[in-house]
Amino acid sequence: MEWHAVFALVGATALLVAIPGPNVALIVANTLRRGRRHGAATVCGTTLGVLSQLVLVVLGLAALIGLAASALAWAKWLGVAYLIYLGVRAWRQGDEALPVAAAPQRLMNRLFWQGLLLATVNPKTLLFNAAFLPQFVGRDAGFASLLNVAAVYLGVLFAGDMAWALLASRAAPIVSRFGRLRHRLTGGLLIGSGIGLALSRAGR
Repeated sequence: MEWHAVFALVGATALLVAIPGPNVALIVANTLRRGRRHGAATVCGTTLGVLSQLVLVVLGLAALIGLAASALAWAKWLGVAYLIYLGVRAWRQGDEALPVAAAPQRLMNRLFWQGLLLATVNPKTLLFNAAFLPQFVGRDAGFASLLNVAAVYLGVLFAGDMAWALLASRAAPIVSRFGRLRHRLTGGLLIGSGIGLALSRAGR
């Protein structure tokens, strides 16, 4: 993979990350509610979810990608219902502070699986990645070149989503001063993430 292709891939991927989608909405919501470490756990989940989709792309299983996208179009509604449920529950909270988690590791695991679920069942990202990544690989390039492209792409996604979590953690002390508004904001982000997933058909 030539350097100019690497720079083009990094730039294009960074632009995608800068445009908030369902994944980013979930990351920001969880970070505002629970803190930086919990936002990072969500990022790890979304990254692993994207990786699971990239495996199909790297292996070049075009027919399987089509079947998977069709299956995910149905499975995603479970994710939509779950995210909207979480959003409504957060929206309805009053001015009280968030409860302190008695089992923080269990909560971290739950947020990780939230991110993994959202990223995995989104057929939009699968179809988009299948069309996007091959553009950075030459016609005569082999499996190794596509694998390198996927690795760079996933690395930039991970770094960008971590940056979103960091920005949200910096904003959290300000948002936390507004009590009910904080819950409305996080609830709105979760509901927005669910709606974004519901409307997903083909990009990040």
